[in-house]
Amino acid sequence: MIVINGENITKEEAAKLEQDIAARKAATERAINGDRSAPPKGGDGSAGAAGNVGGYNTFWLDAGSSYTVVDGQKRASLVIDPPDGRVPQMKPEARERALALIARPTSDTQESNDPGLETQPGAYDDPERRPLGERCLLGFGSTSGPPALPNYFYNNLHQIVQTADSVMILNEMVHDARVIRMNAQHLPKSIRRWMGDSVGHWEGDTLVVDTTNFNDKTRFRGSTEDLHVTERFTRTGPESLLYRFTIEDPQTWDKPWTGEYTWPATSSHIYEYACHEANYALGGILSGARLREREATK
Repeated sequence: MIVINGENITKEEAAKLEQDIAARKAATERAINGDRSAPPKGGDGSAGAAGNVGGYNTFWLDAGSSYTVVDGQKRASLVIDPPDGRVPQMKPEARERALALIARPTSDTQESNDPGLETQPGAYDDPERRPLGERCLLGFGSTSGPPALPNYFYNNLHQIVQTADSVMILNEMVHDARVIRMNAQHLPKSIRRWMGDSVGHWEGDTLVVDTTNFNDKTRFRGSTEDLHVTERFTRTGPESLLYRFTIEDPQTWDKPWTGEYTWPATSSHIYEYACHEANYALGGILSGARLREREATK
């Protein structure tokens, strides 16, 4: 067990865990025996996609290989307030509200991987109820933001473009594009957006972005439409940017909470995310189900 003091982790502890990650990655990247037999029907129950019946191999995955470094310290948690590095517990009424949303006729009103909530059957039992992230309509796990969080999967890059009156942040995951209107007023409360209404201003060298006006389709960790996110983008060097966010929603958490992590510069390319382009799998699954039903009635 690794003992963590607050949100920091020692260099020795981090090095040990990073070495373990590198070893696992090297093991999973070994060549696969072409003469291997197929897995049993339904998978063999081991770790992997759907019981290891198949999925992405590690060539396509980029879960990260090192801890984020802030002020020279390797961080074990993105959360810096509360000091214990843990997201505050949801209010009981908020937990009940979030669970009730999962059971609604459509799952569009609930992120597909909200942590801390019991999974109830339904979201994947009907093609009309599949979540936004699974349908590649919006980045899952709050990759699009706000807050913009790492997904520990792939497509981790952001591109920031500045103009005279706005800032655009393009997220590689699901090609979500946030447009931040500079020195503007928030839209009327009656106008709600999937990624909220973001307005920004400069405080010295820090870009401060205030986002409200969320709709009921993207509830960050079970929050309400009254979610308020404040983000701060600060250059900490020629190759790094510190991203800090504060979450407020009195109907969901007793107090605001704050997290931060470093965005390092990279020369890597952002690739198009065309997940569902020419994807006939769901149609094939439904056609197969209808065929089975017809055969069962004969």
